[in-house]
Amino acid sequence: MLAFDDNRLASLLFGHYGQNLALIERRLEVVAEQRGNHVALEGSREACEQARHVLETLYGRLKKGADLGPGDVEGVIREAASQGFLFDFDPAARRQSFDEISLRRRPVRARTAAQDAYIRALKRQTLVFGVGPAGTGKTWLAVAYAVHLLERRAVDRLILSRPAVEAGERLGFLPGDMKEKVDPYLRPIYDALHDLMDRAYVERALTSGEIEIAPLAFMRGRTLSNACVILDEAQNTTSMQMKMFLTRLGENSHMIVTGDPTQIDLPPGQTSGLAEAVDLLSDVEGVEVCHFSAADVVRHELVGRIVAAYDGRAPTPSADSRNRPR
Repeated sequence: MLAFDDNRLASLLFGHYGQNLALIERRLEVVAEQRGNHVALEGSREACEQARHVLETLYGRLKKGADLGPGDVEGVIREAASQGFLFDFDPAARRQSFDEISLRRRPVRARTAAQDAYIRALKRQTLVFGVGPAGTGKTWLAVAYAVHLLERRAVDRLILSRPAVEAGERLGFLPGDMKEKVDPYLRPIYDALHDLMDRAYVERALTSGEIEIAPLAFMRGRTLSNACVILDEAQNTTSMQMKMFLTRLGENSHMIVTGDPTQIDLPPGQTSGLAEAVDLLSDVEGVEVCHFSAADVVRHELVGRIVAAYDGRAPTPSADSRNRPR
């Protein structure tokens, strides 16, 4: 039996109509019965101890003024599960919590073991590859770390790039000038910036050049010093484009490359620069490759099941067969 002294925070902890308790029940296979600001847990010894850890951790965050959503609950559940049997927990051998990125707006905490490894790699390496399916937080965490560096003046600017590859749509027929044509391809990066920083500051930084968002083609010939540079959707780069991008690295700069090798939109016969770079650079000093899987999806829980279903089907057709006329 657990008791929480603040009725208002207890209500936020349990969630609307008890949705947070229901999520804990499903994930940890316990029965959580709410009685006012008390919760009775029933289940195996390990499961009940993990559920207790989850509830007390979340309540502690609420007491510090943090917001609490389903994703935060899911993250603490995964964190508890990664620690194994808590009665045998050895603080000297295991970390007690996932790592986080400190931002002015709010801290960004890893929600899975893969995200935890990714954040730690970002903090210690110059070039980091984040490779895995959609919804695992690769781009969002990369932007969060870039914002962290900018806020602490560890770098002078952020440069965020994507290859503007046509995925069934014709770029030339889109309305507007070049910026208006490519902006839709870069929208996920804009969304991440606005989620992690004050919107007015983002707009000022974009105007001043402190934050630059540009198609990959605009990187050619530049030397990017004192900057954090992110290349998103890198599976859609060619070998030459990837080499061109990686060799832009200048003094006091960091590079983060993210992509999903299962969603390649390149024309027939072209090798993905991401796959080639991961293969060539995995053992190079200063480079680290972080892999994500369907188990690391942190969007709606259905997304993880969708990714797993696609991964478990017959092998994905090659680029040649995907682009063959039907």
